[in-house]
Amino acid sequence: MGRFRSPGQAQRFLSVHDQTAALFRPKRHRLSARSYRHARADAFEIWAEYARELIA
Repeated sequence: MGRFRSPGQAQRFLSVHDQTAALFRPKRHRLSARSYRHARADAFEIWAEYARELIA
């Protein structure tokens, strides 16, 4: 549990972290270099859209 105050807090963090990590770390061993670069670029575009929605 590390430094989390409760198991619920740890679970909330880990559930969000898992989704974010999956977005930014595609399965590289299954992709060509070109596809990997495109996947990463798409991930950053999606993240930028989320950030803009949170600010607005």
